[in-house]
Amino acid sequence: MNRSLLDDLHRRLGARFVGFGGWEMPVQYESVLAEHRAVRGGVGIFDVSHLGRFELSGPGAHAALLGLLCNNIERIQPGRTQYTMMLNASAGIVDDLIVWWWAPDRFWVLPNAANQERVMAAFSGRPGCVTRSLREDTVLIAVQGPSAPNSLEAVLGEAPRKSRVAEATWEGALIAMAGTGYTGEPGGEIVCDPSVGHRLFEALLESGAAPCGLGARDTLRLESGLPLWGQDLDESTTPLEADLSFVVALDHDFVGREVLVEQSERGVARQRIGFVMNERGIPRHGHSARTVDGVGTVSSGNLSPMLGTGVGMAYISPPPGADVDLLEIEIRGHWVPATITTPPFHKPATAPSKPSDPS
Repeated sequence: MNRSLLDDLHRRLGARFVGFGGWEMPVQYESVLAEHRAVRGGVGIFDVSHLGRFELSGPGAHAALLGLLCNNIERIQPGRTQYTMMLNASAGIVDDLIVWWWAPDRFWVLPNAANQERVMAAFSGRPGCVTRSLREDTVLIAVQGPSAPNSLEAVLGEAPRKSRVAEATWEGALIAMAGTGYTGEPGGEIVCDPSVGHRLFEALLESGAAPCGLGARDTLRLESGLPLWGQDLDESTTPLEADLSFVVALDHDFVGREVLVEQSERGVARQRIGFVMNERGIPRHGHSARTVDGVGTVSSGNLSPMLGTGVGMAYISPPPGADVDLLEIEIRGHWVPATITTPPFHKPATAPSKPSDPS
């Protein structure tokens, strides 16, 4: 099983570990609840080095991004990031990912951990594209929370702006960062050499950041209504079914476009919705769900630490109409009422950063 290049640091900090996508990563240090609240109330730091990342360059890079991804890279400019998706011919979600745009023909692509090789291979097969994996030689650190920008400025001298990329020199080493995240809070993600990553992680801890594991990362992303690939998103689900139309740009040709054009005209047979439990009970992935005229399954669910009640997301067929606001979830043989709610379930004081990895 793969390990982060910061593994020894996590063990010194007393982390508990879990296997995830072929990687052994910290799941928690103190407790999931304490780490969740640290991010919501201040600043937390995550090692997310298991996530994919590779450089895409060459004269064909721009065309490959247009042809393989459903968002339109031309909506942004160099110096920015974009949340987007790779689809199959049926418009199913092969992966949701982030693109960091550095220069006209130089990009970084950040897929989910399990999809690095597949996504990278798809780009490698396009004419005029050169790919280079970054995962083996770098670490990826996420700094998240309302105080994250201040912490980054205090340690690095600057913090990345929302959805922007930036480079900084710290202790003589080059650091790449972007104003992205997966918690619904401000902050950024940093890619750097492992030796620099050790020192930087420790410096951020000394500045007041709490070490956080994948357990808190999952409750934070769920509370913010951010989907997880492999759970809320998969190759049998289209972006429109996932209620993510903002990531689809039908103004260019890409794999899966014809199916999405048809769905946009006719509507979808099922759709992802958010809900908050009205009574005690914790919804879980796989639980059955129903409305007055539809049925489905919970894709993600848990207790919201900030709300103190269960929240989740489910796919319902047919999609509930605008006049339907009640849902029931089957928990341990009982149908428990819930209210259909548009995520995020917890709204921070500042606007959420944007989806990054989903995992």
